[in-house]
Amino acid sequence: MTRHLSYQLYSSRDAGPVAETLSMVAGLGYDAVEGYGALFSGAEAVAALRRALDVTGLTMPTAHVGWDMVRDDPGGVVDLARTLGVALVVVPGVDAAGWGGPDWHRFAAELAGAAAPLRQAGLTVGWHNHAAELTDVGGGTRAIDLLLAADPDLVWEIDVAWVARAGADPVAWIDRHAGRIAAAHLKDLAAPGAAADEEDGWADVGHGRLDWTAILDALDRSGAAHFVVEHDRPSDDRRFAARSIAALRGR
Repeated sequence: MTRHLSYQLYSSRDAGPVAETLSMVAGLGYDAVEGYGALFSGAEAVAALRRALDVTGLTMPTAHVGWDMVRDDPGGVVDLARTLGVALVVVPGVDAAGWGGPDWHRFAAELAGAAAPLRQAGLTVGWHNHAAELTDVGGGTRAIDLLLAADPDLVWEIDVAWVARAGADPVAWIDRHAGRIAAAHLKDLAAPGAAADEEDGWADVGHGRLDWTAILDALDRSGAAHFVVEHDRPSDDRRFAARSIAALRGR
């Protein structure tokens, strides 16, 4: 099966101008990129990003847009999406209690309400997880279960490494919510004691300890359309991008 691979530009936020990152990513064979909030800081920055996408031939079908903007400026989100060709707007999390999560029951209703005007404009709205979404909110229900149950139109961008870091099995969670997973962050965990120079012990995809054959098979079963390579802060973003796409193309 051919998977169209995207690259989360947050992975290269320390590497210089975004136009250079897009050129690198395109040269390595990625089909798309996923933007994030800091790249959308003003009309001039967004226009420059649009030009760089056009030059490289890359698309941006998905983007991480901060919760504050989704909640407070839906018109701005719609304009941003139309300019960049984004179809799936992903809320990347909410910084509450040091990523311990908000009052999930209250937040689920707030998120559903904020998503409504974006959907009316033809956009799909998704949620990206960290470890907190695997918190039990009562009766064996996890926070991600609650978010998806509260809004039947919400989709999930599953970050498989954060699921694993929470002590859960990514394959089991992909299967649990098959049909609701529109995208996945493909991120790897370094073996204990390895990758000491990488932020938080992440690894190049296929060079850590996650079972990518099983994960990719589960994602294929789930119907996920967007496969987004990410590392929170690689020591060498070109190495990370190159080794990750090579590993994924081999599976």
